[in-house]
Amino acid sequence: MNVFGVDIGGSGIKGAPVDLGLGDLAQPRHKVLTPQPSTPSDVADCVAEVVTHFGWSGPIGVTFPGVVTGSTIRTAANVDKAWIGVDAAALIGGRLGGLPVTVLNDADAAGVAEMTHGAGRGRRGTVILLTFGTGIGSAVFTDGRLLPNTELGHLELHGKEAEKQASTKVKEDKDLGWQEWAHRVRKYLAHLEMLFSPELFIVGGGVSRKAEKFLPLIDDVRAEIVPAQLQNNAGIVGAAMAAAR
Repeated sequence: MNVFGVDIGGSGIKGAPVDLGLGDLAQPRHKVLTPQPSTPSDVADCVAEVVTHFGWSGPIGVTFPGVVTGSTIRTAANVDKAWIGVDAAALIGGRLGGLPVTVLNDADAAGVAEMTHGAGRGRRGTVILLTFGTGIGSAVFTDGRLLPNTELGHLELHGKEAEKQASTKVKEDKDLGWQEWAHRVRKYLAHLEMLFSPELFIVGGGVSRKAEKFLPLIDDVRAEIVPAQLQNNAGIVGAAMAAAR
């Protein structure tokens, strides 16, 4: 069974049909740049562009980089603040001629995909998935059960939001080398470990493709740290899984 998944990010919007049995993309994903400003109307148009690229006409799952309750957006740290209070499913579904749309937090979607088909499969105890990109998303699981909308990238770390110190965007903006950036990530993981005592950290987002460049540089963290197996496709897969449910 295939269901369509779309992952809205601060810099890009990507999607593809997903083979739910395999937990992987059924076709190569299509990506467009996130419009600037990233207003609800303009982003909805881009989502529609991604979906119509495949001629899709069934259920669609969509991730959003912020807190989502029901299908209403509650926070928008890395996209336009006009999103707050918007019924995203109604907006996007309207752009797509009334197709059924399910909306959820982006990191939660990636986490569900990784716990089902990836690095967290079969793992018990507390598992924290972190997506490093424009910001830092988080998904927290206890014995496989998700605590939704944790948004741990906004925790204060040394007087600043964690994602303002250790996101991939910060690495690029400040032209940080792998050693310096890994040091920042280590401090963030150590802070999360102090708060939650997880057995496992799963590191996701686009940077997970280069895990060998920075994960060996992170020490003094007791929890196991592994890269996301689905890498930057985890959000698309998790979105499709949510739509199927």
